[in-house]
Amino acid sequence: MTASQQWILDAIRNFEYDVASCVPPVFEAYARIFHPAYRVNTPEPQQPVTWQAVAQANGRIAHPAMEWGSLVGSWDAQSQPGLWARRPDTGRLPVPTTAALADVLKRCSTADRVMYAVWSGYGDVQIPNADLIELPNRPMYLVAGSIDDASEPFAIPGRTANLWWASDRQWCVATDIDLMSTYVGASRHCIQAILADDALEALPVTPDQRITWDADTLNPRPQPPH
Repeated sequence: MTASQQWILDAIRNFEYDVASCVPPVFEAYARIFHPAYRVNTPEPQQPVTWQAVAQANGRIAHPAMEWGSLVGSWDAQSQPGLWARRPDTGRLPVPTTAALADVLKRCSTADRVMYAVWSGYGDVQIPNADLIELPNRPMYLVAGSIDDASEPFAIPGRTANLWWASDRQWCVATDIDLMSTYVGASRHCIQAILADDALEALPVTPDQRITWDADTLNPRPQPPH
């Protein structure tokens, strides 16, 4: 096992349903990137809709721990006429958002290697000769590439990584298979760049922030998701 593999296994030891369960609690700062909803429901959706816009339209509060079900009133809602027709992707950072994030991360590290991991339970994921790492509740295939591979690291169209990090450990990105958000740990300077990027809807978070469906305590709590 390489040092880069062992680092992530040592850093993420337990799944405690907080940010640190996704991204190692070793960074100066953290951000939560909200996967966009879409105005049109097509195989290649266009016209992204921000969580901020959904919150405003529904009289909800946009904040770092907001949850989609609380913004729209139900985890079962499949659309909201006139606002969004396709829910945010679960367990997958969309390709355009991944590309925008990768552009920021290029400026945060000089590493020439990036490790990309994807959950081995996806039916469309077959990666010959990939290493297998056993993270808590999340066995993953692991490959190495460059930051320019972020949008398609496994040569599977549309399949971005669930976990990726720079070989110099300057940043780490996690998209859990059950979440509509992606979490990033990095230097304060890098997180500020992510928060300032117009192509990313992101807010600062702490390692101990909860990531469960009921973590939103400022907006009405819907029934639990099925």
